[in-house]
Amino acid sequence: MENTQPTHNYSNLRKVIELSNNDWQSAHAGKICELNVTVKNVNLLTDQHGRELHHFCTTSYLGLDYHQKILEGAIQGVIEAKTLRIANSKNRCKLEILEHYETELSSLFNATCLSTLSCSAASSGLLPLIASGLFTGNCPPTLLFDKFSHYSMNHLKAFCADETEVITAPHNDMCFIEDLCQKRKHVAYIADGLYSMGGATDIDGLLYLKSRYGLFLYLDDSHAISAFGARGSGFVRTRLQALDNHTVVVASLGKAFGASGGIVMFGDDKHKNLMHRYGGPSNWSQSLNSAAIGAGLASIKIHQTTELDMLQEKLADNIKLFDSLIHTEQWGMNTAIRLVNCGAAEKANALSIQLADSGFFTSAVFFPVVPKGKAAIRITLRADMSSEILHAFCKKLTRLLEETMTTST
Repeated sequence: MENTQPTHNYSNLRKVIELSNNDWQSAHAGKICELNVTVKNVNLLTDQHGRELHHFCTTSYLGLDYHQKILEGAIQGVIEAKTLRIANSKNRCKLEILEHYETELSSLFNATCLSTLSCSAASSGLLPLIASGLFTGNCPPTLLFDKFSHYSMNHLKAFCADETEVITAPHNDMCFIEDLCQKRKHVAYIADGLYSMGGATDIDGLLYLKSRYGLFLYLDDSHAISAFGARGSGFVRTRLQALDNHTVVVASLGKAFGASGGIVMFGDDKHKNLMHRYGGPSNWSQSLNSAAIGAGLASIKIHQTTELDMLQEKLADNIKLFDSLIHTEQWGMNTAIRLVNCGAAEKANALSIQLADSGFFTSAVFFPVVPKGKAAIRITLRADMSSEILHAFCKKLTRLLEETMTTST
């Protein structure tokens, strides 16, 4: 008998692949994806095709991925633990240094913190619990996903829909959110702090709705933690000095933080304990290994010194320098991500290929990463990029864009 179960309410992977696979094939043929690289120097890579590439699609915004103290911390973590990891669910048994690490993270970020193997694991474990109503007085909230929320959260819509109503909201549409808050007893809003494709959530609007209607906030601040804010507080926590039980912040510790894994910031121990016991994918034999813990502890020490401020200032200077040379829709924004709009995926791939062949590795982003017809070159900036490299990159990019305009006319 043919399956008549309703499908594709929240995703249609077959269609996504049908629409995007040719573009991925072109990217592969152009040698701008599936690269195998070795590190030649700080932020300078050599790929299997023999090219030297300055890395302009990195998310280590402060350059801590090469920091000697973090590399030494990773080694020290293994030595101290005398093993790479404890192989069981961490709610049964975990390394003592992991408990110490979470305590130090809690102190640094002024929250009750739980570590996870990744940000995706955090969302996979936590969003279904929120959907069930465990965080809203056992009353399942309507889950409202921002249209541009990251795939690490979006892919859980179908799972969460088995627990509660799931709706997708237009991007940053505060009127849409408020209208739903007026119609539903509980609403949980799922979004990014700073978006991976540029831009930011309307944090002021969200805090107003939270104050007026009790809106539950689940915000992923992966692209801001460490890169911005006092002691690396990020974008969201700069406006939320203390968390309550109606706000959860998740973030990656593998980007500007310079280590590995993910973090969940709770307002109290109750919610952390629920996640610790029932967070499924965040818990099944998923403890951070001792090298990641050691690297993270070393990063925390850096966050407690003026070195972090200096790195943030260098990043800010490089963002300003880039904006003085190339104009994008993200011009002047306090984010290290810039998009050069191309429209068609073919144009984005062609431009990225030319840049790579000139020694600059960027990301050509196209559907489903961005909407159809909104393909772009994604550029990410770092604190440890020299002004000479930035000038050379922007000069090359400007020349290629001018040639493209001349050709099209």
